[in-house]
Amino acid sequence: MTEPTRRVRDNTAQNRYELSIDGATAFATYRRSATADTITHTETPPTLRGRGIGSELVKGALDLIRADGRKVIPGCSFVADYLDKHPENADLRG
Repeated sequence: MTEPTRRVRDNTAQNRYELSIDGATAFATYRRSATADTITHTETPPTLRGRGIGSELVKGALDLIRADGRKVIPGCSFVADYLDKHPENADLRG
């Protein structure tokens, strides 16, 4: 059985993408320019680790970035690794 799709949201007040699950929130902080988001840090709470939540968060963030017509600059190794493993997102690199 697959889990229901969870929604990543853009918390512009804190400059981060968030994914809340089971009362905990994974997040990816960013610096935004007119054309790109530089994701500088990703963090998954210990209770959510080992479940693919970080990848789910980055995928959702990339979907939002694409929808807004911006690019992404990987400023942390997790996002850089994710982009390397998912070449279908190569067009988003800024």
